[in-house]
Amino acid sequence: MTRESTGAEQESYPRQEAATRRFRLGAPRGFTIAPDGSRVAFLRSAGGRDAVGSLWVAEPLSDGSLAERRVVDARAMHDPSVDLPAAERARRERMRETTSGITAFDTDTAVSRAVFALDGGLYLADLAGADDDVVALAHPGPVVDPRLSPDGSTVAFVSDGALWVVGTDAGATPRMLAEPPNASRSWGLADFVAAEELGRSRGHWWLDDTALLAELVDDSGVAVRWIGDPAQPEREPVAHRYPAAGTANPVARLFRLGLDGSTTEVGWERDELPYLATVAPGGDGTAVVSVLSRDQRQQVILDVAADGGVSVARVRTCVPWLTMVPGVPARTADGRLLEVVADTDADAFRLVADDVPLTPPALQVTSVIRAGEDRLVVTAQATPLDQGVFAVGPSGELTALTQGPGLSSAAASAGGTVVATARPDRLGTEYRVTLPGGAGPIVSLAELPVVTPAPMFAQVTERSLATALLLPTGHVPGSRRLPVVLAPYGGPHHSEVVHAAGTFAADQWLADQGFAVLVVDGAGTPGRGPAFEFEIADHLARRVLDDQVAALQAWGEREPDLDLSRVGITGWSFGGFLAALAVLDRPDVFHAAVAGAPVTDWALYDTAYTERYLGLPHERPEAYREANLLDRAGRLERPLLIIHGLADDNVLSAHTLQLSGALLAAGKAHSVLPLSGVTHMTPQEVVAENLLRLQVAFLREHLAA
Repeated sequence: MTRESTGAEQESYPRQEAATRRFRLGAPRGFTIAPDGSRVAFLRSAGGRDAVGSLWVAEPLSDGSLAERRVVDARAMHDPSVDLPAAERARRERMRETTSGITAFDTDTAVSRAVFALDGGLYLADLAGADDDVVALAHPGPVVDPRLSPDGSTVAFVSDGALWVVGTDAGATPRMLAEPPNASRSWGLADFVAAEELGRSRGHWWLDDTALLAELVDDSGVAVRWIGDPAQPEREPVAHRYPAAGTANPVARLFRLGLDGSTTEVGWERDELPYLATVAPGGDGTAVVSVLSRDQRQQVILDVAADGGVSVARVRTCVPWLTMVPGVPARTADGRLLEVVADTDADAFRLVADDVPLTPPALQVTSVIRAGEDRLVVTAQATPLDQGVFAVGPSGELTALTQGPGLSSAAASAGGTVVATARPDRLGTEYRVTLPGGAGPIVSLAELPVVTPAPMFAQVTERSLATALLLPTGHVPGSRRLPVVLAPYGGPHHSEVVHAAGTFAADQWLADQGFAVLVVDGAGTPGRGPAFEFEIADHLARRVLDDQVAALQAWGEREPDLDLSRVGITGWSFGGFLAALAVLDRPDVFHAAVAGAPVTDWALYDTAYTERYLGLPHERPEAYREANLLDRAGRLERPLLIIHGLADDNVLSAHTLQLSGALLAAGKAHSVLPLSGVTHMTPQEVVAENLLRLQVAFLREHLAA
C-alpha cells in the first residue's frame, strides 16, 4: 500500500479517490484456499490506479514464507473496446463491481484449476503448474459467470440466457444444458431481488461432477421501467424489469440438471414462499436451500437429496423479519443444520446447530465462512465498531483469530485462512495468510489516501449511539467555531462508524475544508442486536432521523467548537433519503442538505427491501406515508441540492424527478444535478471527483463556511 503512485502526494483527495475507485484498485480479493493448504488463489490489479484484475496464487515455500505468482496477466488479454453482455453488466451493477479484466473466478475442489470470463470469452487456467497455462475454451456467445465442476472436468456457464456446459479437454464442444423458452426467462443467473437485496449473486451451482442446481427466472410479470440517457437521445432506452413495492416479483424456480439430460424441479409452495434466498451445495450431490415468504417473516429450509427429492428441514419464523446472514443455512460435516437466529432473549444473532447455540450472547454473528469437519469460521461483532474473526468448535469452543479493535473479514477452508484487517490507528488493510506449510502477508497495491483521518469515537445519548467526529487537520481548540456537516448512511444492514481509519478518508477531507463532520449510526444499523435493528419496522423516517438529531446535540454539548447554528447534512442512497428528510422535517436543526440518489417515495423502491421494513403498501399505507418525501415538499425552508444518476437502475431517477416536481408545485426553490449515463455507483472518474467538489461548494455557500 502506497501514497506515492502517480504523483499522489501532489494531487487532491477528490482526484485520488476517483482515480483509485475509492481505494479499491490494487487490493487483493476473492481468496480461495486449497483444502490441502498448497495455495491461495486471488485477484489483484497491477496497482492502485489499474482497474484490470489479474489472477494470482500465493504458495508456501520450504522456509515457511509465502511466494506470490501471477497466473494470468489480464492486461495482456483484455480489450477495453469489447462491449460486455447486458447480463454481465447487470451482474456487476448488483455486486457494485467497478473493475475490469478478471472480476471473478471459480475453481475445482482441489483449487488446482480455475475458470474465468474475460471480455465475454471463456478461459481455463492451471493454478498448480510452474508456468502460466491458460487455455481458451469454446463457447457459443458472450460468457457470464462460469463455474467449474468439483473434479475440474466440466465448465458450466450462461450465454444469452441459456445454461451451457463444456469439457475442459482440448477441443471440447459446448453443449446447451437448458434453453429458456422465451425472452422473458433466463437460466443460471440470480434474479434481481436475490442479487440486489438478499445477498445471493449466483444462479447455478455444481452438486457433484454429474449435476447442477440452476435457477430459472421468469420476469414476464414484472413491470418494465425504461432507463434512457437524455443527453444522447439517439440511443434507445433500455427496458429494465423492476419490481417496485407492492407489485409483481420475478418468479424463481430451481431445477436439478443432470449432465445426462435429466431434469428434476426442486419444488416448494412458491405462492406462499416466493423468494429463493439461499442455495448451499453439500459437496456430495445434496444441497440445503432456503426460501422466504414475501413479508420475510417465514423461512422454510429444504434438504435437496442427490436425486432431486425435497424434504423440509426446518420452518423458521421471526417478527418483524428474518435477518439473512451470509453462509447459512447449511449443514456441518456431521449433518447438523447450521443457522444464525435472532435470540431475542439474549438480544443477539447467534450461530446454532440443530437449534443448539454455538456462540455466546456477547457476539453478534455476521457471517459463517466455512462449515468444516473440525471447526467453523465466523465473523462476529463484540461491539458495534469492531468485527473479528473466530473459530468455533463442534461444541461451541470459541477461539479468536483476530485481536484488538478493527474491522476484519476472512476466507477459510480446511487448508487454512486468509484474514483481512483494517485498524483505527492506521490506513489500509492488511491481508494475512495462515497455511499448514507457511504464513505471511498478501501484498496490497492499493494506494493510501493523501489525508490522514483522525476520527474521535464516542457512544452518545442514553441509547449509546455509535458516532465519530472529525475536525479539520491541525484545528486548535477554541480557535474558531466550526459549521457541522452530518455524513450518515443511516440505513439498515450497513455501519459507517467502525474502527477502520480508511472508512473516514472522505469525511476527513470534507472536515479539512473547514467543517466538523459527524457520522452517526442510529436505529436499524447492525452490530447492536435484534432489538436495535428491529426498531425501524414501520418507521424508516422518524426514528432514524431522531437519532441523528440526538447525537448531534450530544456532541454539541461535548465539543464547544461545534456551531449548531450552521448544520448541513450529506448522504447517498439511504443517506440521500435521510439528508432530504432532515431539511424537510427538522429545518430548526439542519440548514442545508445534499441528497444523492435519494429514495423519495418508498412505493417506487424495490419489493424485498421496502416490504421487509414497511410491509405491503396497501396493507400499511401509514408506514409509507410516514416515510414519503413527496408529501413533505411544501415544508422545504432550507437549501437542498439533489444529485442523481440518470442510468441508475436501483434507485430510479424518477425518485428525484418526482420530488423536484413536487417542490416546484409547492413553489419551493431547490437545485437538481442530473448525471447523464451514471448509475448508482458513480464509477466515472471525472464525475466522482467533481461531485465531491460541488458538494463542498454548496455546503460552504449555505453554511457560511
